Amino acid sequence: MIIWLNGTFGAGKTTTAGELVKITPAARIFDSEHVGFMLRHIQGLPEVRNFQQWPPWRGLVVQTASHLLDYLGGVLVIPQTVLIEEYWAEIRLGLEKSGIPVHHFMLHTDQDTLTRRIETDAVETGARQWRLDHLADYRRALPWLSREAEVVDTTELPPARVARIVAARAGVKTTQAG
Repeated sequence: MIIWLNGTFGAGKTTTAGELVKITPAARIFDSEHVGFMLRHIQGLPEVRNFQQWPPWRGLVVQTASHLLDYLGGVLVIPQTVLIEEYWAEIRLGLEKSGIPVHHFMLHTDQDTLTRRIETDAVETGARQWRLDHLADYRRALPWLSREAEVVDTTELPPARVARIVAARAGVKTTQAG
């Protein structure tokens, strides 16, 4: 099973993923962004604004997730923003063809909270402006994301509570820890 945490930067995907694996036995985080980092070193790929524009990224995410689940079993938690509907459809279809159940969640919060979270993030300070610049892309994606994913409003909730909500909606058993 895959629990895909979508939403814009600052919605709480990475933190929620960490909380989710603490309470879900046999759950692991698969940071599909690392597939994009790997591809950036391949000569000959066209210049793109976002590595998700490379078709190999989408295919490799599906193949890697499938291989990881075959090898390890359990639950993969993927905290990855995907704001292009066609890219999500390609990934979802690939996972479905591989027989992998996918629970797609969109973590959402209001604009002021997003901006505050991004501006006060002490870990990824170099990405601050890039994240702020992509809030408009997120707003444009909201209609299809709201159709394709279960929305979880993270505005007033601590990440541990968001993780419990996601786990319950995905139907995974959790421990009492967290």
